[in-house]
Amino acid sequence: MPPTAKELTVGQVARRAGVTVSALHFYERQGLIHSRRTTGNQRRYRRDTLRRVSFIRISQRVGLPLARIRQALETLPDHRTPTPQDWQRLSQQWRDELDTRIEQLVRLRDDLTDCIGCGCLSLNSCTLANPDDALATDGTGARRLMADALKDEQPPA
Repeated sequence: MPPTAKELTVGQVARRAGVTVSALHFYERQGLIHSRRTTGNQRRYRRDTLRRVSFIRISQRVGLPLARIRQALETLPDHRTPTPQDWQRLSQQWRDELDTRIEQLVRLRDDLTDCIGCGCLSLNSCTLANPDDALATDGTGARRLMADALKDEQPPA
């Protein structure tokens, strides 16, 4: 089979991977996937790009930022597609990070019921935006809102 027969167009990859063409262009700009250009300046992707895109989407779904995904993909020799063994190794590395995020989300969910949504963000009971009433050292009132208003009123330096 000639090398070009192993390649897919951007539209083919988008359809088969379940992403938009613009998502593929974005992933490419971020260095997550790679293509070659034809003489007509059209993108062509190797077939293994499909698995790489799946890896990216699964990683995003579990909440990993693209920078972490890029770091993981860069650990693979010759920028190859992750194997099941690679996925196991990488997911094990991410476990602590994901556990921390889960704990933060649970804490956020549980503490959210204490928020009255007033926007002042200086309540001494606000465990989300003002833990231990740290803003009280700046004075009374809606300290964050006041700081933003003062910033807006100051002429540029």
